[in-house]
Amino acid sequence: MGTTQATTYCRICEPLCGLTATVRDGELAELRPDRDHPLSAGFACPKGIAMAEVQNDPDRVLRPLRRRPDGGFDEVGWDEALADIARRLGRLRGDEIGWYFGNSATFSYSHPLWLNGFMRALGSPHLYSAGSQDVNNRLAASALLYGSPALVPIPDLKRTDLLLMLGANPLVSHGSLITAPRIKEELAAVVRRGGRVVVADPRRTETARVHEHLPVAPDGDAWLLLSLLNVLFEERLADERACARQATGAATLRRLAADFPPERTEGRSGVPTATVRALARDLAAAERAVVYGRTGTCLGRHGTLTAFLIDAVTLVTGNLDRPGGAVFGAAPLRTDELLRLSGLATYGKTRSRVGGFPDVLGTFPAGVMAEEITTPGRGRMRALLVSAGNPLRTVPGTAALDAALDRLDLLVCIDLYVTETGRKADYVLPATTFLEREDFPLPFLQNHLTPYVTWTEPVVAPRGEARQEWEIIDELARRMGLGIGALWPQRLAHRLGVRPSPRFLVDALLRTGPRGDWYGLRRGGLSLRRLRDEPHGVVLAEHQRTGTLRRRILHRDKRVRLAPDEIVSEIARLREAPEPAADFPLRLIGLRELRSHNSWMHNAPALMRGRRTHAARVSPEDAAAHGLADGDRCRITSAHGSVELPVRVTDEMTPGTVAVPHGWDHEGGWRVANAAGGANVNALASPDPGDLERLAGMAHLNGIPVALARAENGGPGSGGPGNVSASR
Repeated sequence: MGTTQATTYCRICEPLCGLTATVRDGELAELRPDRDHPLSAGFACPKGIAMAEVQNDPDRVLRPLRRRPDGGFDEVGWDEALADIARRLGRLRGDEIGWYFGNSATFSYSHPLWLNGFMRALGSPHLYSAGSQDVNNRLAASALLYGSPALVPIPDLKRTDLLLMLGANPLVSHGSLITAPRIKEELAAVVRRGGRVVVADPRRTETARVHEHLPVAPDGDAWLLLSLLNVLFEERLADERACARQATGAATLRRLAADFPPERTEGRSGVPTATVRALARDLAAAERAVVYGRTGTCLGRHGTLTAFLIDAVTLVTGNLDRPGGAVFGAAPLRTDELLRLSGLATYGKTRSRVGGFPDVLGTFPAGVMAEEITTPGRGRMRALLVSAGNPLRTVPGTAALDAALDRLDLLVCIDLYVTETGRKADYVLPATTFLEREDFPLPFLQNHLTPYVTWTEPVVAPRGEARQEWEIIDELARRMGLGIGALWPQRLAHRLGVRPSPRFLVDALLRTGPRGDWYGLRRGGLSLRRLRDEPHGVVLAEHQRTGTLRRRILHRDKRVRLAPDEIVSEIARLREAPEPAADFPLRLIGLRELRSHNSWMHNAPALMRGRRTHAARVSPEDAAAHGLADGDRCRITSAHGSVELPVRVTDEMTPGTVAVPHGWDHEGGWRVANAAGGANVNALASPDPGDLERLAGMAHLNGIPVALARAENGGPGSGGPGNVSASR
């Protein structure tokens, strides 16, 4: 067969960097950065390159597996597996069947469309995602501000003079809710042209080391943002014309912010009064400024409020929907219209059976799954399908969920590996890697800093009997007599036996979109044929357009709402928040690692070299106070559980804060990952749905009150797997 080269793009995280694949005799031999990619231009992170090891991993699941009574697995044929799954699902009511999909699912254009259609056909409310551990609060804030959870602004890094960044570390994450493959260079360019990048974080992150670090208290972001608004209003620095032109509720927001002067918030935000006042004045004085926040701001007690206030500060300083501020990306598809017609762009349309949480894009918080399984009554979840996710390592209160999964009538996992969740499954079905499927960056088209579109064909054929997720879902639906689809004509076609492929649908949407070729009527327009002919992708413009917000807002008055009732109530709740308890004097936060991605890339040897150890980062002051030296084993305890792992003493931590990466402590069917040890830090999070953030059901995974102590027999060199215990 010989050796060939193929062009594709990475689908691990949001930069979507270009890759060049070397294929030898039909198998992937090597991945390298694509030097001709117009945006990533020869850059790719270690995870993208290491995807070759995931592709060829001997631990991958390559044939359907059925669980034996003793807990082991036997290989079975696809027909036998799908027939049994369809039969067992068919015995249940639709509202007894649930689905959880992980972060990786979002990087497939077909997977989310088909699973949403499947769940809609069932009439089931039990749809859960990793979004409640990541991004749902941002989407909820957009629904409150703009009337649509899908209308999320991105920071216009190419034209800004002052970027205030909260809870984000793009030198490691490479950006989130913004697609900018060379974001390190974009940030450096801000400084080169005389601007500033201010990084607010409890830890001096990799990004903060390069730019200006503003230490904040864990979960202190809402206090900081309200104090900035206080100064902007009280010192008459607000852009009154922008407030009057774009928004309603500015007067109410001014009144609410009056209770949060920086002198009063300093103890909660961790930011000195003088620093807050200077920063507010700088934001107001900058010709072009923007506030941007990501995962670190999402997982505290007030994640939706924080995301809301980020946009409020940007608007009040006159920087919303203008060059160099926060801009609203446009896709070459009619995305806004499609979301509205499909009914997918919802917030609060329905409420969860347990806890009464509002849906976000049709999904409920994963933190209620355990209770949804164990709480009696109509609609109790009795079967669960999990695709591209590992909730036993990513959902809060994993001990409760672990016990609840044993009470299901059926658990099916669609994945590359037998994960910790997969170990408990009745069936594990083999999925393709992104290198084995065609793809289109559908969920990220509006997030591109530089407007861009691309398409990729599969690089190699699926290994073994792996199948794409949409194919598995489609076949299950056929066996169950379900018509699935995002739009009613597609659902009707399915019922009549006509089952259009994702490729067909995307081509039709591209060709009839605002930049489409209209089936030959517009010369040079977009189609799949053109994208296949230009494998490095097509740059559509230099910048995202501005001045588009008014026509895209879904509120009837076409204005941003700065004081909806939900936010007024949340600010009142923040004002009355109790002081931290003395029993747990420290605060736990998470952090990203360059060579990890959630829980699924610890089996690639290239990413685990150098004696990688799962460790807790602790400041020298806290280490000394607790009798800990670098390399000692510590015990971190919360009200809900405890973990033991080595200490890394570092001055990057602000005193009073402990940082631990998530996604470790493996015991699945992946040998390298299992040997790496570590601890499941989510054992420290509350399993109680009552502790989820109210407006979006976000997990409380940042700012958890903890106590720190030296572990028994915890001296240097006592490494090995982290011990974990958790209580209900």
